[in-house]
Amino acid sequence: MITKSIPSLLTVGNLFLGIVAIILIFNDKPETAAMMVIIAMLLDGVDGRVARALNVQSEFGKELDSLSDVISFGVAPAFIMYVVAFQELTPTLAWIITALFPICGALRLARFNVVSSVAPGYFIGLPIPAAGGVLATLALFKDEIPVSVLLGSTLVLSVLMVSTVKYPNFKKIGIPKSAIWVIPGIVIVAIVLGVLFPGHLSKIIFVPLLLYALYGLKKNVDRRLKKRNRKRRGQELPDEAKSETSA
Repeated sequence: MITKSIPSLLTVGNLFLGIVAIILIFNDKPETAAMMVIIAMLLDGVDGRVARALNVQSEFGKELDSLSDVISFGVAPAFIMYVVAFQELTPTLAWIITALFPICGALRLARFNVVSSVAPGYFIGLPIPAAGGVLATLALFKDEIPVSVLLGSTLVLSVLMVSTVKYPNFKKIGIPKSAIWVIPGIVIVAIVLGVLFPGHLSKIIFVPLLLYALYGLKKNVDRRLKKRNRKRRGQELPDEAKSETSA
């Protein structure tokens, strides 16, 4: 019974950290709040793997995971960005952009839960944990980045979540059953490091998260360019054949 509950406990831990992040940001601790989102990403990354390793996947766990993700990677990062950077903007604009991010995240999760025809090894749309991680850590650069850029970045991340851009799916990489008991140690180390060095660690983690978000965009652009080139070649071949026959 306890073994079957382990994945759900990890998911609840993810939800708990998301709520803590919201509390921290309203207590003027953005660095620690962002770190809570990052640690929640770690828990979100292992709960499904643990469930598969223990062979205890369930619809309950799937729904709980989605609900937790909306809070930890939708609502919490949006509030972090709002409190840090958007409060001086026109209230209506700030509220709409802030609300749009978790709304798009919820739509992304709903689509993920019902759409089964997805290319193997890929997500359709930027996963909400990655989008939330980018937004939460991006907010820490408020002194170096103009508010207009932060506003535009929030909008772009929201659109990417509900887009059809393909992103690599690393969740299928499994965890050996014998290694499951190492996970609590990794989580504890991550929490200790996050509490001791919240600002520096969050900014470092921002880089790979941003690269992941940009990678999907680049691959999508490359794919579209290849399709366009193939269409042009297909149109050129009949034209060449016509010119040869007329000659």
